[in-house]
Amino acid sequence: MSKPNKIRVDFKRNRVSKTRRTDITRDFHRETFSEDETFREERISGKGTIARQRTVVVQEGELVVGQECRSGIVLGGGGIHTFVEDTETGVVYRCAVRRLLKTLHTEERHVVVAGDFVQFRPEESTCGDVPEGMIERVEPRYGCLCRTSKKRKHTLAANIDQLLMVTSLAEPEIKLNLVDRMLLTADQMKIPAILCINKIDLGDPTWLVPTIGNYARMGYEVILTSTRTGFGIERLRRRVCRAEIRSVVAGQSGVGKSSLLNVLEEGLDLKTREVSDVTQKGKHTTTSARLIKLACGGYVVDTPGIRSFELWDVIPEEVAGLFRDIAPLVSLCHFQDCTHRHEEDCAVQEAVELGQLQARRYDSYRQILESAHSVR
Repeated sequence: MSKPNKIRVDFKRNRVSKTRRTDITRDFHRETFSEDETFREERISGKGTIARQRTVVVQEGELVVGQECRSGIVLGGGGIHTFVEDTETGVVYRCAVRRLLKTLHTEERHVVVAGDFVQFRPEESTCGDVPEGMIERVEPRYGCLCRTSKKRKHTLAANIDQLLMVTSLAEPEIKLNLVDRMLLTADQMKIPAILCINKIDLGDPTWLVPTIGNYARMGYEVILTSTRTGFGIERLRRRVCRAEIRSVVAGQSGVGKSSLLNVLEEGLDLKTREVSDVTQKGKHTTTSARLIKLACGGYVVDTPGIRSFELWDVIPEEVAGLFRDIAPLVSLCHFQDCTHRHEEDCAVQEAVELGQLQARRYDSYRQILESAHSVR
């Protein structure tokens, strides 16, 4: 057996006491000040950082986990409970997250999200017949759909194979800038994306033909659907209901994400609500991301409605390169650091003037660029 390695893990600052005294003046006025004691206690080195770390033993590149732990996949949850399915038996456990994982210093908003592969330890149940457990470890992730939330990384779903971006023709109206942001994130995370425009029975979709054609030329698959008439449902089922494929379903509130899933898979009975007559905005029905196992053997993640989507870990200089229709034009600009907003001899602006680049896509680029500047 190879000798275990040791690594140092950072912890949150609020989990340790202060390393330097801040009450020296108060002690002086109380006549309890001791110069010799201050010299012994005050730390002027970098030990404050070391005190926030802990040693973790590593063997053959993997964290050591007790034999009583089992492999599972996170289905979802809320509050203090997380529901985990045992990958071997299929039994669902109601688990808590080990406090050690919560105190790790990380940019993640949530330690465990739907779709995570975890190691958990079964425990004796204290509430009825529901089996319980403790999540001891979260496996490395791939294919994460994430955004910026309060300057932290908010992962909506992890370990996914494709994104189903759902929007609607009407009730609520389509937000193309939100579509662009989510498609850019999918490209950034190397996740294949499908654009689904739902509720086409509520209007005439012909005005979207130029936009649909533009997305199709860029390589995105676009599917028009209607849960009322059944239009496009079978084509969508062939893309989503595939064995061992995990799809995340994301979009605005009220576009019909849960309704589409109810049609694709009989017996799901996901809750749905009507769009507000006053604001024409969707009402939140799904409150937290939930991983659902399909009869075909695949999975879907039903996510809450999204009203804003700020890109994560994207600097302004990278935005143009994420646009599939703008990226080929960047190298043709006269200035290497061209922002494509006001510079002379800009190939991007020239393409807009000649009609080679949609003006709407260019406006979307400028909005996302401004957002990237404000997030920094």
